[in-house]
Amino acid sequence: MMGNRTYRIVDGERIDGVLRPIFIRNGSDYYLTDLKVFADGAIFYWEWGDLDGLRAKLEAGWVATTLEAGAWASAHDLARWRFGEVVTWITAEELLGEVVDAIDRLNGRPDSTDRCITAALRYVDSRTETDRIALRTAYEAIPTHHRIYALGDMDARDIPLRLLISEVGETWDEYVFFEFDDGSEGLNEDCVVTEEGRRGAFQYFADRRRPHPAATAQREADGPAEAQSPTVHLNYGRPMYPRAHGLRNDFPAPIKVADALYPTVEHAYWGLSTNDESLRERIRTALSSEAARDIAVGVERRPHWSDVRLTVMADLLRAKFGQHPDLAEVLLATGDGRIHYCSANSQFWDIRDSAGRNWMGRLLELVRAELVADRIGFRL
Repeated sequence: MMGNRTYRIVDGERIDGVLRPIFIRNGSDYYLTDLKVFADGAIFYWEWGDLDGLRAKLEAGWVATTLEAGAWASAHDLARWRFGEVVTWITAEELLGEVVDAIDRLNGRPDSTDRCITAALRYVDSRTETDRIALRTAYEAIPTHHRIYALGDMDARDIPLRLLISEVGETWDEYVFFEFDDGSEGLNEDCVVTEEGRRGAFQYFADRRRPHPAATAQREADGPAEAQSPTVHLNYGRPMYPRAHGLRNDFPAPIKVADALYPTVEHAYWGLSTNDESLRERIRTALSSEAARDIAVGVERRPHWSDVRLTVMADLLRAKFGQHPDLAEVLLATGDGRIHYCSANSQFWDIRDSAGRNWMGRLLELVRAELVADRIGFRL
């Protein structure tokens, strides 16, 4: 379960997070480490990613929720051992549910348990079949291993909730004895839900109403303070998230700038960084973005380049997404999520864990906002 708190600093801002222990499987061995989950949707599991990245790692078995008896495991700088008889407590889907709930809580939003309690109170008031079905859906959205904690009552556990989502005559897999304050029992000895048991569950909620979590949440006057969409990580090298890889500057999306056609934004940026026209042409025709940069880094920059480079890059991104509407759609699909840009070269442009300034990510977010304004026809 997510418990211990952590944080990281991004662009001078503290981003709160939580962590929980997990096993990573690298080759045939398992390693005990921490899964770190942050309010902006960033997740660390020996590398940075997001919820989709964690899902892919779970599917691949890199983040392990099943453990092989007889396999080696280690906790770095502490111990190494073999697994004997293995009993695990959580599935991949349950771990994903934990992470989603953690992100909601870190942002002050209702998590799956809060949404279930809200649905329960709605059903207690309405007694309609539509609201009962909605409550059942909300209950089943809570990670299975968290359901018994939903009411914060370890005497009742989740029995009142289970009775509310059940129909009279429905059979449970096991007999669970619970007596309500009025003396009614939840199930009969045949594990069948009774009218008396459901009546006791309704009374339980009537006696223990909880306010809607959003009712007291602080709201910003001009919109949410935190991003509502998950963080996008534009990793260097192998594209972990192909849907967003086209947002990178080395993606082959030719752009026309000052009557010259550059293969990528990277080519254009380094070409424009020099006043030497012959060198600029060499950069423009370089076979790769890495080759373009290699040509440029060893020569003198044009005067005041460091003062204007943000403006140049912003204009190049505007050109890229203006000239490639398909990539503009990819950028718009990131919603209002933070964009973390990663490469091997620059703490100025990159996120670099907590050290980089991430100006590339910031500019992508700016251009995304401009695309939204253009789409809705907003003008000052």
